[in-house]
Amino acid sequence: MAAFDPARQDGYAPLAGYAALSDGRSVALVAPDGSLDWWCVPNMDSAPLFDRLLDAPAGGFFSIAPVAHYRVERAYREDSNVLETCFHTAEGSVRLTESLNSGSAGRLPWCELGRRVEGLSGRVELRIELVPGTQGQTVSPWMRSTPNGEVMHVDGVMATLRYCERLEILECDDRRLVARLVLEAGQRSVLALTATENEPLVVPSLDEVDQRIDRSDQAWREWAQGFAYQGEFLSEVKRSALALKLLLYSPTGAIVAAATTSLPERIGGDKNYEYRYAWVRDAVFTIKAFLRLGALGEAQAALAWIQNVIRRHGNRLHTCFTLEGELAPEERTIPVPGYRDSQPVRVGNRASAQCQLSLYGDLLETFRLYASKGHVLDFATASLLTDLANLCADGWRQTDAGMWELPEERHYTLSKLGCWFALDRAVTLARDGHIPDAMCGRWERERDRIRDWVNEHCWSERKQAYTFYAGTERLDAGLLLGIRFGFDGGERSVSTLAAIRRELAHGPLVYRYSGAEQEEGAFLACSYWMVEAHAVLGEVDQARELMREVLAASLNGVGLMTEMRDPRDGAALGNFPQGLSHLAMVHAALILEEPEPEA
Repeated sequence: MAAFDPARQDGYAPLAGYAALSDGRSVALVAPDGSLDWWCVPNMDSAPLFDRLLDAPAGGFFSIAPVAHYRVERAYREDSNVLETCFHTAEGSVRLTESLNSGSAGRLPWCELGRRVEGLSGRVELRIELVPGTQGQTVSPWMRSTPNGEVMHVDGVMATLRYCERLEILECDDRRLVARLVLEAGQRSVLALTATENEPLVVPSLDEVDQRIDRSDQAWREWAQGFAYQGEFLSEVKRSALALKLLLYSPTGAIVAAATTSLPERIGGDKNYEYRYAWVRDAVFTIKAFLRLGALGEAQAALAWIQNVIRRHGNRLHTCFTLEGELAPEERTIPVPGYRDSQPVRVGNRASAQCQLSLYGDLLETFRLYASKGHVLDFATASLLTDLANLCADGWRQTDAGMWELPEERHYTLSKLGCWFALDRAVTLARDGHIPDAMCGRWERERDRIRDWVNEHCWSERKQAYTFYAGTERLDAGLLLGIRFGFDGGERSVSTLAAIRRELAHGPLVYRYSGAEQEEGAFLACSYWMVEAHAVLGEVDQARELMREVLAASLNGVGLMTEMRDPRDGAALGNFPQGLSHLAMVHAALILEEPEPEA
C-alpha cells in the first residue's frame, strides 16, 4: 500500500490523491481522507450526485474517516478496481473497502456503492457525513427518514443509505446526515448507498451488498487475467487496462475520455473542459490497446459503437459524441467555484463540430489491426471504410482544427500524417482482401502526394524537424506518432525526435507544443509517445529507461493518471482518470516488446 497525505488545500484534495470506482455505468472518485467527492448517477455523463470536487464550500460528498488524527495507506486489490484504504490512529487502525458493485450476471439495474469498514487493531471512532450535491446550484436536494433507510432526493435521482445498528446518528435533517461509528479489532460494518433516476429504488440487504463487494472484486480479477502482454511493466499495464475498463460505458460500448469535467490544465486557469464524452480518437486508441491485450469483448463493443454512430451521422467524422451516440452539446458554464477556483466550469464541448483530419488514420488503422488479428469485417463495415478512405483522399488538402482541437484552423502537420496513414492502411486492407480494391490506385497516389506535400511544406531546415503546421518553426509533440506510423522512418524522424526532446521535454515529461508551458502542464500521453518513438527508432534501452522515468513522474499512488503533470512541482492537472494517458502507457509497454513501426 502507498502512503497518502489526507490534507486538503482550501477544502480541495490533491488531484493526484484520488482513486476511482466503477460499475460499467458510473464512476466515483474517492479522496485519501475517505470522502467520495464525485459521483454522477446513474451514468458517467449524468449530473453529479456528489460534486465536492468542483465546489468545496457547498458541494455534496459522502465521507468516512477517523475522528482522531490519522495517517492513510491505500491500494487497489490486486488486479481489481475494488479499493482498500487503511486509516491508522494512535488508538488503532481500520480498513475501508469500497466498490461500485456489479451483480452475478453483470451490471446491476441500479447504482450500488458498498463501503465496508473493518477494525484491524485497537479501537477507532469514525465520523460519517453525507451531504447531497446541488447539481451546480440548480436544484435543492432534500433527505427524509423512512423505515427502509435514509432517502435522498436530488432532482430525479433517489438514493438510499443503509447501515447497521452499530452506527449512531448524531445529526439528520433534510440536507445533511452526520453519524458516529466505533469499531474494535475484528468488528466490521457495511454502509450501502443505492440510487436510481426516475424509477422505484430497490433496497438490498447489507449482507447482499457486502457479498457483492467480493463478487465484484472477483469479476475484475477474472477480467484482468490472461492478457497477452507479459513484459517488464506487467503490473502497470494491468492497472492501466483496468483504468480503461473503468471508462467503458457498458450500456452502449462507448469509451468516455475521462470521468470528470473542468479539472484545470493549470490551477486558476481557464483551460477547463468537459471530458465525459466519447472521443473517436481516444476510443480507437483504446480499442487497439484492448485488441493487443486480448480483451476482445471490450474491443468489439467499442468498435461496434463507433461504426454505428458514424453511420448514424452520415459518415462524417465528428470528433466526439455523447455516450448514447448523439453529438456532444454546445458548451455552457455552470455557477460553481471550480477545482481550487479554476473557472469556468463547463458542460458540453465545442470540439464536436470541429474537423479533425487525423481521425481517418486512427480509424482505418484500428480496423486494419482488427482484421490482422484474424477477425472478419462484414460488408457494411467494408463499405464504410471505403467511403472514409475516399473522403480522406478528397479532403486531405483542407485546413482543420488539428488533434489538439485548437480554435485556429491550419494545415497541421499531424493532420496530414493522419491522412497519409489512413490511405496507407486503406491500401493494405484492400490488398489483403478486407475491403474492395477498386479505388486502391487512387489511394496510393493521394498517399504519395501527402508525403511529398508534408516534406515540402512542413519541414524546417533550421530546426531539422517536422513542424507544428505548414509555415511555422513551432514544434508539436503529437508528431511523435508519425514515427509509430512509419512515416519517413529515416534521418528526418531521428532529428524530429531530437528537436522535440530538446525543446518540449522537461525531464521525462513532454509539453504538447511550443508555448504550451505557459498555459498548462506537460501532457502525459506525449511522454509515452516519446518512449514509443525511441523504441521504434531502435533505441530500446534508452526507451526502457525513459519509460521507468515517465511512470515514476506520472502515476499516483494507486496507479492512476490525470491528463497532465506540472514538471515544476509534480502536481497532477486535468481530468481524471484520463483514458488517453493510460492507453498511451499500454501502447508504449507493448511496443517495447515489439519495437517496429505499425505495419
